[in-house]
Amino acid sequence: QHQINDYTNEQQLHYSQAKHNIIGDRSSVRLGRKRGKEEMFRFVAKKAVEAGNHASPRTKPSSNLAAMALSNRRANSNTSESNRNGMGYGIVHQQHIPADESENLFRHVASPKTVSIIGAPMTYGQPFVGTDSGPSLLREQGLLQDLSNLGWRVEDLPDLDFSAICAQAGKANPSVHSNPNAKHSLEVGAGTKALADLVESKMKMGNFPLILGGDHSIGLGSLAGILRAKPGTGVIWVDAHADLNIPGVSDSGNMHGMPLGLMMKELMPDRSVVPGLEWLEEGTSPYLPPDSLVYVGLRDIDKAERHFIRQLGIKTFTMYDIDHLGIGRVMDLALEHLLGKNPDRPLHLSYDIDAVDPLHAPATGTAVRGGLTWREAHFVAESVVKSGALASAEIVEVNATLSDGQGASQTVELGHQIVNALLGEVIL
Repeated sequence: QHQINDYTNEQQLHYSQAKHNIIGDRSSVRLGRKRGKEEMFRFVAKKAVEAGNHASPRTKPSSNLAAMALSNRRANSNTSESNRNGMGYGIVHQQHIPADESENLFRHVASPKTVSIIGAPMTYGQPFVGTDSGPSLLREQGLLQDLSNLGWRVEDLPDLDFSAICAQAGKANPSVHSNPNAKHSLEVGAGTKALADLVESKMKMGNFPLILGGDHSIGLGSLAGILRAKPGTGVIWVDAHADLNIPGVSDSGNMHGMPLGLMMKELMPDRSVVPGLEWLEEGTSPYLPPDSLVYVGLRDIDKAERHFIRQLGIKTFTMYDIDHLGIGRVMDLALEHLLGKNPDRPLHLSYDIDAVDPLHAPATGTAVRGGLTWREAHFVAESVVKSGALASAEIVEVNATLSDGQGASQTVELGHQIVNALLGEVIL
């Protein structure tokens, strides 16, 4: 303790000045504090060794005190690293344990089970840049190796080149302008068509499409491809928002709030009236029946969407229901609704990271307080996997540019862990 006090007296002025110089940068302050702690423990360890070299064997403190100081430094370093990664106190490394193969959790996927990773870096469905970085950030977390460790054969496809696809759509139709109530519909339409074709082909091969967004307008392409390949698919939509708008009622005109509205025949019987969406009316026109959809986690619903949900009788579990019933009961009821009459139907799970409370996932474009907790977010994925019916999944709206370094890292890491849960990672 005396040596710690000595260190404090010697370093206090220097450290205060350094902190003052970087006070405007929160991440730098955190780094400075960490380095300050590391320097302190190095100082104590050094002094302990020096003192021990001159002490009698009876009082020699070097090994114990030095070990204690270094251990404390590592503990502080690990805790700091853990917090920056959004993993909570005391968890530094997480084991990726696959479910027992005898449980047959992915019965709609051909053997040997293969996951096709499809990067869909869409930004045109909402006003913020940055959602296009989602696929690469999730991969950089070690996603491919994790999925391999979970027993999957991994097909990592190149990201869809939306910058080229969408730009070409605009040039090919220079006289056509997007509906102001469906902003960038030409670009969104071209991008989602490319996604739909790819998803459909992978599902028909028996693979598990894992779609990494991108904003939630990609849900239009994901659903179209899935429903063309497997028309009876049930959908669990995990989101703070209903995404049930259509151009005629949307307040913002942002198409990331429309994928479900555009897939409901009762709301949009002819989607060709929206520039760029003509492809949805060609050949087999895919639609999602209202009773094949379940919402989980809603808490920010537009007036028109409230009316549509009630009118169509869509099964909906808001955050009120989760608070009242608990996430376990909510997921039991959601799965019972979709699988009760047809236990063999495939399921698709669309996971918007803004379903999670911004305390845990701040780096997203439309964050709303009062969302899922860390464990609830995982449980949603785990429970759907346990049903054995999950055949495809997507995660969207991760936008690292919309938070500081710690918030961005925390959000990406959470997205990464949710994906692992969706592909069969278990606790026991």
